[in-house]
Amino acid sequence: MEEQERRDAAIKRLKAKRDFRSHVVAYVVVNAFLIGVWALSSPRGYFWPVWVLGGWGIGLATHAWSVYGEKPITEDDVQREIDKGGGDVVG
Repeated sequence: MEEQERRDAAIKRLKAKRDFRSHVVAYVVVNAFLIGVWALSSPRGYFWPVWVLGGWGIGLATHAWSVYGEKPITEDDVQREIDKGGGDVVG
């Protein structure tokens, strides 16, 4: 069963990476369009796409962290937490 669990975890990680790549493509396409609208309508005016770029960029950065930055919880992590004897339940 351990082999199946590792396989399932690997599939989950691959799907998460694929979803992140789709998120990056959507970010680039939509923001390029918005910058194009800004450039055609008021190229010397206030650069309002910065708000979309920044806000969505924060979301994209947190998505990147969840896919590439966070390490998965291992059985050793679980065992260490059990050994601590923390009786507090969160959530």
